Amino acid sequence: MAIVINMPRLSDTMTEGVVAKWHVKVGDNITEGSLLAEIETDKATMDFEAFPGQEGILLFRGMDEGASAPVDTILAILGDKDEDISALISDETKPADTSESIEADKESVLNSVIQTQVPTQVIEPVEINLADERIKASPLAKSLAKEKGIDISKITGTGEGGRIIKRDIETHQVMPSVSPVAKKSYPSSGYSDVPISQMRKTIAKRLAESKFTAPHFYLTISVDMDAAIDARKILNLDGDVKISFNDLVVKAVSKALKKHPEVNSSWLGEVIRTNYDINVGVAVAVEDGLLVPVVRNADVKSLEVISNEVKDFVSRAKNKDLQPLDWEGNTFTISNLGMFGIDQFTAIVNPPDSCILAVGGIQSVPVVKDGHVVPGNVMKLTLSCDHRVVDGAKGSAFLNSLKNFLEAPVKMML
Repeated sequence: MAIVINMPRLSDTMTEGVVAKWHVKVGDNITEGSLLAEIETDKATMDFEAFPGQEGILLFRGMDEGASAPVDTILAILGDKDEDISALISDETKPADTSESIEADKESVLNSVIQTQVPTQVIEPVEINLADERIKASPLAKSLAKEKGIDISKITGTGEGGRIIKRDIETHQVMPSVSPVAKKSYPSSGYSDVPISQMRKTIAKRLAESKFTAPHFYLTISVDMDAAIDARKILNLDGDVKISFNDLVVKAVSKALKKHPEVNSSWLGEVIRTNYDINVGVAVAVEDGLLVPVVRNADVKSLEVISNEVKDFVSRAKNKDLQPLDWEGNTFTISNLGMFGIDQFTAIVNPPDSCILAVGGIQSVPVVKDGHVVPGNVMKLTLSCDHRVVDGAKGSAFLNSLKNFLEAPVKMML
């Protein structure tokens, strides 16, 4: 009895996926929870496991490593050894690994076919009973925990609904570290062509739609960062968590959005949705482009919590280990290029948000205070607005509130 496994839809914007790596080969016995492959979506590379009921010998792999295919394309076929699956494979589709293919019995009759459609969201949690408690964990996470001798009941799950996933086992008691960026060498002449990644395709599509659909306008304000610099020094004197200027910006933005919910809004065609939950997306640069993980309910979180979340997001983004729950649901976005030496820039609105804040670096410049020219530290913030939702007055009011929070950081602690 053959079982067809299709390319899953692992994110809301995914239309095709790439098999980054196969973890099984033709002829392997597949059981529930077996790690089949790593699938590269437009935002991350995710482990893909066999679901309950997907068991048997792997008879067919639908594509090679590195190849892409639309969602719902045949990814793999399971069945009994020597089972005839020719009726399931179209003339245009040939086994990706013919050297490992099992010779099918051409005279056998296919009794029945179960085409198992993979759910459009992340794998549902599997509940197990451990120490009289109901614990949500994926089969792979259970297997890894047992292999590493980890008590799974001591782990807090970061998957959807608190589900314990592979990443939670791998990072237990050890915070993931960011791999150093390797220096690249380039030829002295000529050129090279690089295939467009799924992430870059999606970035191009969504930002082009945003730029040419949403009428953008831009507002820039200068912020005196002297008080923020002093506050950060005090916060980092004894704290175990080192607060960055970006953490201060995230917190200040969240407090300003609470005062100006019109800026925390979305254009939905027939209605404008005003969001009262403050979910701040933080743009993170990775090799193929940008990812925007989300700090949820940032207005009620401490600077330490925000700092830990952002550091974890950055690490996992660079390792392509973010999950859909990490990047969905943003209501406002921050893009910070200050650490790259950029003084000021404009950013493209990140749908469905109506605004995005571009943060430049802190510049040591002469400023006038009390009629005297003195050394100062100034940071420029530029707000890109969708004029269908936010007009100049609303955007200006938000920026002035943000400026007030950064110039008097004690206010954002209240």
